[in-house]
Amino acid sequence: MTNELLLTYFDEKCGLLSSQCSVSCGRGTKQREIACVFQNQTQIEDAHCSHLPQPRTQKACRAQGCPVWKANRWRECSVTCGSGVQERDVYCRLKGSGQVREDLCNPLLRLPSVQVCHTAECTHYSWAVTEWEQCNATCGEGVKSRLVRCVGPGLTPAHDDYCEPSARPSSLQRCREEPCHYMWITGEWSQCSASCGAGYQQRIISCSLMPSSSHSRRFYTQPSTDSKNCPEPHPPATQSCLLRYCPHTHYWKVGPWTKCSQTCGSGMMERRVECVTSKGQPSKLCRPSERPESQAACQERQCQVFTSCQEVQLNQGVRMDGEYYLKVKFRTLQIYCAEMQTEFPKEYVTLRSGQTDNYSEVYGHRLINPFECPYNGSRRQDCDCRNDYSAAGYTLFHKVRLDLNSLRIIITDLQFSQTIHGRPVPFATAGDCYSAAKCPQGQFSINLIGTGLKVAPNTKWTSQGNYVSVKVHRSEDGTRIYGRCGGFCGKCIPHAHNGLLLQVR
Repeated sequence: MTNELLLTYFDEKCGLLSSQCSVSCGRGTKQREIACVFQNQTQIEDAHCSHLPQPRTQKACRAQGCPVWKANRWRECSVTCGSGVQERDVYCRLKGSGQVREDLCNPLLRLPSVQVCHTAECTHYSWAVTEWEQCNATCGEGVKSRLVRCVGPGLTPAHDDYCEPSARPSSLQRCREEPCHYMWITGEWSQCSASCGAGYQQRIISCSLMPSSSHSRRFYTQPSTDSKNCPEPHPPATQSCLLRYCPHTHYWKVGPWTKCSQTCGSGMMERRVECVTSKGQPSKLCRPSERPESQAACQERQCQVFTSCQEVQLNQGVRMDGEYYLKVKFRTLQIYCAEMQTEFPKEYVTLRSGQTDNYSEVYGHRLINPFECPYNGSRRQDCDCRNDYSAAGYTLFHKVRLDLNSLRIIITDLQFSQTIHGRPVPFATAGDCYSAAKCPQGQFSINLIGTGLKVAPNTKWTSQGNYVSVKVHRSEDGTRIYGRCGGFCGKCIPHAHNGLLLQVR
């Protein structure tokens, strides 16, 4: 009977048992069951086969390769100073097939896609203020001001862009002195308009502030902008006169002077001059050499020029945005006043040359090989590049905000700008992530022609980032600036100490 025994295993088709590989990918095992049987495949107790060598119940097996987690390079830190985060793309990859569904990879082995990054320690900036100056009005309502500036460590001056705009203290404040009182100021009577016969005399009359007894300031007669402030009655500006009767029957008769053609500054006034007889009839017998002047220069008062949009608002009651003439340093310039309905209007310079000459750009293309500078640095759309720089943008400017006290452009004010694509880019700023080989592609342009202003010679541009190259070209008169900046990755901005400082031409 022993010779008839056979130790074998069952297969699914012929009655013996086996199994598939234990894994769907990678290395695994196959299992099988064994049984003691007669040669006719009748199963009996295992003890009858104990004298025979027992076959293996399992063996190694290999399935297809397993997908694994892969990750791209870490991106730039989210901050330029202090602690931030870095991100990277993590995906599931199968050799020979590329990226596959993430559920095919083991979630417990997934690589991290975010990590903390640390850059240079941040410099802290804050607003510093001076004491309030005296009220600019000796009576009635006025404005008092103080200097507000951005400072860094050790109270070193810095550009306003480095401080938080929303936390900026007010630099102007309304103030009220004692009520204003006005009085009529009369000039001396002029000579009689006729050397004989009936004539006229004139005098200058103006409504002016009365000196205040509570102020020790020297009083200067300053005409009021509105004669309604002065009490009634209005003193007469003309009166008739008669020096003597004319000995002859023909003389020059003159009328009263008209009002000055200008309400402020130099103008002209006129009067009627005619030759008449002693009976008042027209005549042609008067001596031309004795003809009185029919025109004369006049000046009611000096024109009042304000130094800020808020002064225009407070003194003239204007609440409409628009172009106004303001005294900037030693010149009168046309300045656009915005937000005139608010308590603190803002001053802007209208860029007369147009938006196409006033733009800022952060270029979006990046070279596959960042250590070369192809095409001698010229820009080509068919370059071996990726157009994926997340900070890219292109912004046009129609007006820029001007701090009248410091004559600095506030480059981050984008109220009158238009971003054509990408992210908004501050004024006078350019950058890219194109190349590390001194091959800048980001551009900015400034054109101040027609504004009466120019970029100050001590305005400099500074670099931020890695491998940054800065190329800035100035026109001889300082009205035009063109810059190309960039790196891997980097940009240029006006230096923090002076900012974008202007001068009056």
